[in-house]
Amino acid sequence: MPVPEFLRKLRRHVGHDLLPLVGVTAVVLDGGGRVLLHRRSDDGRWATPGGILEPGEQPARAVVREVREETGVLVEVERLATVIGQEPHTYPNGDQVQFLDLAFRCRPVGGELRVDGDESLDVGWFAPDRLPRMADRILERIRCAREPGGEPHYER
Repeated sequence: MPVPEFLRKLRRHVGHDLLPLVGVTAVVLDGGGRVLLHRRSDDGRWATPGGILEPGEQPARAVVREVREETGVLVEVERLATVIGQEPHTYPNGDQVQFLDLAFRCRPVGGELRVDGDESLDVGWFAPDRLPRMADRILERIRCAREPGGEPHYER
């Protein structure tokens, strides 16, 4: 995954030290309840589309941008599904991050599935009972987004 330029500049000042960042995730559900996933180019794993909020960017706009970049699908945000502070993570290069992730339930409104060749190796729609192996945190986001109602899930 390419590192945004604002983050490269910030890393020049803080090195590998822990950075708190805001991430946005899209749980895109089509009319049949299928979930849009992409296979990430950085680790080869299936995941929901998403990325890092850029300076000055609104989270809902960021998640629409990320889905379009990674899958070719244009979405409309329906609601906030989860607000989760993730555990700190260290990348292979030594960079440390801790994400506050905002996951949004979205629905497709246009575009066509495509592999971008940069962030995604594959994209597809999956029935909830046929999801590929994914991290528990991603499965939790999907579960929360599929629940009826509008109250976002967060740790109490």
